[in-house]
Amino acid sequence: MTKRNLVLMISQKLTSSSRSIIEQWSKPKGTKTRHAVIDNLLNPSICQEIYNAFPKDTKEYNHLKTFRERKNTSAYLPGQNKILSDLIYAFQDKKIVNLITNLVGFKKLFPDSSLYAGGLSLMNKGDFLNPHIDNSHDKDRINYRRLNILFYVSPDWKIKNGGNFELWNEEITKPKTIPSFFNRLIIMETNKKSWHSVSPVKFSAPRCCVSIYLYSKESPQSYEYFHVTSFDGRPNEKIKRTLSIVDNNLRNAFANLFKVWRGKSLSNKKTFKKNNY
Repeated sequence: MTKRNLVLMISQKLTSSSRSIIEQWSKPKGTKTRHAVIDNLLNPSICQEIYNAFPKDTKEYNHLKTFRERKNTSAYLPGQNKILSDLIYAFQDKKIVNLITNLVGFKKLFPDSSLYAGGLSLMNKGDFLNPHIDNSHDKDRINYRRLNILFYVSPDWKIKNGGNFELWNEEITKPKTIPSFFNRLIIMETNKKSWHSVSPVKFSAPRCCVSIYLYSKESPQSYEYFHVTSFDGRPNEKIKRTLSIVDNNLRNAFANLFKVWRGKSLSNKKTFKKNNY
């Protein structure tokens, strides 16, 4: 399996699913955040191979463990199995980026070669990600984050396993649950109101996900703005909700004052080949 093969398969699936993607995107249900779900993205045997290639030892990841979240992430590709890097290269390929951009009606989107906040994610039993909005920018605070692309590869994953992706209403009182099923791709808009989360994992097998972000030079609003990844508690977590308000304000103030924000140094150490975006 090569990057070229993966690009071909992904582009064929996106093209054949174009009507469904456009319909889902234009009329989101259960949330105002625009998104689309595409099942059976790849041949199941290839998706299984991708899962098998995922490092399962958490020592190979960056650990995030706070009241906001608990998960393991890695943007370091040189030491990974080739099929993992080929897959990420494929999602960053100009053909795929342009196809997704056109399907959702955006203009001039491009990937981030550093994989800031993207790459590989592994969550074990007890791990979670509280409701949050993503950092508004890339690691250099130049381009605006516009799309979040998530690909799930854990075999036989069931909704009862937990670790399900959630999109919230603006008041963060009611989630739309999208199970993290094997071979499922989710494309979602990320902006100042796109609250999303991952429910606590209840199963002993690892929940594995590949994530890619697409950016634009222009603000999605009619004005310039910046915010760090900002969290909230779930509806029944009153203490976390109060703590999150203080935490978000402090981290935003610190980022604006010192130009330092979380994860800025956690990026891929090998730059992707440049594409003419």
